[in-house]
Amino acid sequence: MMARRVLTRFVNRSLLEAAVGAKGGRIRGSNRFYRTSASWTVGALGSGRAAFLLGLPVLSGLSYQAFRNLQSSAVVCALDKDEVLEQADYLYSCADTEKLYQLLLQYKDSEDAEFLWRLARASRDLSLLPDTDAGRKKQLTFEAFEYAKRALERDDKCFAAHKWYAICLSDTGEFEGVKVKIGNSYIIREHLERSVELNPKDATSLHILGYWCFAFAELPWYQRKVAAVIFSTPPTSTFEEALEFFLKAEKVDPNFYSKNLLMLGKTYMAMNDKEKALHWLTKAKEYPIHTLEDKEVHKEAVELLNQL
Repeated sequence: MMARRVLTRFVNRSLLEAAVGAKGGRIRGSNRFYRTSASWTVGALGSGRAAFLLGLPVLSGLSYQAFRNLQSSAVVCALDKDEVLEQADYLYSCADTEKLYQLLLQYKDSEDAEFLWRLARASRDLSLLPDTDAGRKKQLTFEAFEYAKRALERDDKCFAAHKWYAICLSDTGEFEGVKVKIGNSYIIREHLERSVELNPKDATSLHILGYWCFAFAELPWYQRKVAAVIFSTPPTSTFEEALEFFLKAEKVDPNFYSKNLLMLGKTYMAMNDKEKALHWLTKAKEYPIHTLEDKEVHKEAVELLNQL
């Protein structure tokens, strides 16, 4: 049995690696790239600011081009839970979103949170691909939230379940209006904080918390009025609090994400610390471009550096 398992793992991984290599795809390290596109897009109140009402950051660990390059027929077969999760994480690192989704969809009725939060992530990633139409995007967004919700119900000690519940809950707000989205803001922060409590070394949760704080710290007056209608005490934060989370994320996993470098620069700008703003914006500008988001970060960093 053990020999068969080892052989199967070797064959599956070899097939996937061969497919990636043959197509020119890029395989990424598991520690740094097991995260996803947390794209909370700009809404109707758009002002160009990073306000929470308008959307939180894109946590893009996947390259769309890599996805397009990974149209292979590699066989994925798993013997047990560990095999399936190993295959799922490997496909995720290869940016093969469609194959990952199809693999995990077989376990949509599972009672195991490890399957469910990964399926929530895969569903969400699929919804964010550029060629996903609006109807399919909405379907996948709510599907992702249901999987995340079930993952949390099955295991409330799972940090990833809390993280993806928070992210997917925010996503649904894009389809339910500003009032609902603001109303969910405290819930979102609560689950992100719980995620960090359960796993203090999860850089992406720390980053999103930083963005949450940054967004409310710079919230325009008219959006504060909207928040005041919903809450007797609207959510508030400071740039200092945002900075603390961004720095913690960087300490946990240095250079893990171009957007974290950019946000450090923007936060220092907001705090009128030009020297440190220049330092972090330069790092964001020089960050290797692997994804469309990295390209956007590079562009914004250059623009902000020109302003300084």
